Amino acid sequence: MTAQPHDYGSGSTPMPEKNLRAIRAALVVAQDREAFDTGLKAVLDEVRVSLDLAALNDFVHRWWITACDSTRDVEGRRRMHAQAARALAGEPLPRGRPWRDVLAEREGGR
Repeated sequence: MTAQPHDYGSGSTPMPEKNLRAIRAALVVAQDREAFDTGLKAVLDEVRVSLDLAALNDFVHRWWITACDSTRDVEGRRRMHAQAARALAGEPLPRGRPWRDVLAEREGGR
């Protein structure tokens, strides 16, 4: 099963096209762009050696999902990166809602 744009959007925000240029343009959070650029260099090196485009296809798909998330909720992406930085610094993190509750809520809304 592959993700499609209609799986991610709220309906009003168009999702980015599934190509490198559109994906990078949709990554408005600096940490995402930096990780994308670093990952792209690594995957292109891998493809040069292996001559297998599967790694590039996987990279595009994974980053397209991130770009869709960024398009839909840029502030959520910023909060996620800020919380990750706090976790890496060893700071205590606030407890969130249990995944079971979040998933149950989503299932109930369908």
